[in-house]
Amino acid sequence: MVCSHHHLYSALARGMPPPPKTPGSFQEILEQIWWRLDASLDAEMIRWSAMLGALEALESGTTGIVDHHESPNAIEGSLSVIEEACREVGVRVLACYGVTDRHGADGARRGLEENRRFISEGGNGLVGIHAAFTCNPETLEAAAGLAGELGVGAHIHVAEGPADRDSARHLKGLTDERWLLAHCVQLADDHGLAGTILHQPRSNLNNSVGYANPVRFANPVALGTDGIGANMIEAFRLAYVMQRSVDVTATPETAWGWLENGWNLIPECRNDRVTWSYDPMDPWHLAFTPGVRPLRIEVDGEVIFENGSPTRVDATEVRAKAREQAARLHARL
Repeated sequence: MVCSHHHLYSALARGMPPPPKTPGSFQEILEQIWWRLDASLDAEMIRWSAMLGALEALESGTTGIVDHHESPNAIEGSLSVIEEACREVGVRVLACYGVTDRHGADGARRGLEENRRFISEGGNGLVGIHAAFTCNPETLEAAAGLAGELGVGAHIHVAEGPADRDSARHLKGLTDERWLLAHCVQLADDHGLAGTILHQPRSNLNNSVGYANPVRFANPVALGTDGIGANMIEAFRLAYVMQRSVDVTATPETAWGWLENGWNLIPECRNDRVTWSYDPMDPWHLAFTPGVRPLRIEVDGEVIFENGSPTRVDATEVRAKAREQAARLHARL
């Protein structure tokens, strides 16, 4: 399976110190929590958060991660650190750096260059953009131009909260079918943007931004987690009941189709083989069956998970190292 929208660095956020004040809106959640956290990251934190995130993905049967990364004080080389960490565990990753003007013109330029460097050197990547409301028009145009130049799509948060409600207007004429549009909660039905919409129901509930109800869009839809692990069976089950909460005629097949659309983002995952603890693995069974887990996973013909453990890395060591880096991060916060 593929997690179509992840923030691997958020693995270190668990247990972090409380913010200076309790956030009362999504904008304050960004300002008081995530923008403080990403500004505190360094290369070692990025490495071990990616290792832990990839390990947890593997333990839930997910072999592909579409990651959206930001670390404004550790930009250069960050995407390679993430890719190497995921490769070490055995999980595929499609990475990007989220360009933003929150740290000035130089920060935006460095973010663009990290995307360019990574993809030009053969990395499996997209051009990342944080969100339209944190970028000026010139930066949005530069990111879209870079994506076109490199022959890839862009990965961007769109209309996640009220502050970004006008994102469709800012992105008009820039998107194409290769773009990944994350969240889209506040997006109008007839928004006019091209690309795949990435649906994160748990994160949207957690941030109190509303329900995207992605069935209303003509765009393809894929499922992600927005950094809350990478258990895609769990994400599928929640996506189904959220749709059911507004439409009693909804069936699990719709959310299952969103899950399968992840394969279009990392096509190689179609060839991976997972043996599960439950049979049959179909939407009607899985929508109502908790505790389904992988028993054996093969990627490119190599067994990378068996008998509850990864074969390439020591899970206990990964968790211990991640705890060390989390402690460093939390001290900075």
